[in-house]
Amino acid sequence: MRKSTIAFPCRVALLTAAVAMVGCASKHDTKGPFTGTAPFSKTISGSGDAVCWSVKRALLGQGYMLERSTESGVLTGTRDYQPDEKMNITLHLQTTCADNRNGTSIVFVTAEREESKLQRMRQTTSAGIGPATLTVPAGSAKVLGVVRRETIADPNFYNSFFALVEGFVAQEGRPQPEKHAEISK
Repeated sequence: MRKSTIAFPCRVALLTAAVAMVGCASKHDTKGPFTGTAPFSKTISGSGDAVCWSVKRALLGQGYMLERSTESGVLTGTRDYQPDEKMNITLHLQTTCADNRNGTSIVFVTAEREESKLQRMRQTTSAGIGPATLTVPAGSAKVLGVVRRETIADPNFYNSFFALVEGFVAQEGRPQPEKHAEISK
């Protein structure tokens, strides 16, 4: 049997380095533990049909373009705006709505904000065969590149969404003559 040529202190150092690298790789950037007080869901009085329809009305009423979903109760919407000529902001909202079967429904919503900025990107042209390839600058182009993306965690953002949904649910619960009178005003 052949003995290892690496000395014991070197083996310990290598093992320590390997453990340290695994430890660094397993760390995650989290913004806190799971809690029951997160702003991403709310129970709303009303049937599942009324609440889910109100979620859709809230998104459409705020200018979100809805994507078609194969799963019932799930709505995904996107809205873009441009605060200046070199910046674009995209808001993505995904909502899930479920009837609790007790006169209430629960709505889950998650919003993501993505900032893209107009940036200059260098372009190059390459010519040649194999290792004899020559690459030369060929100008530049302006491209829209993502510079920041984050999940919105502001409770006020979600509270305003839920308040809008509750307002639409309240309209759904009104008798029909009141709805027609409001529309004709």
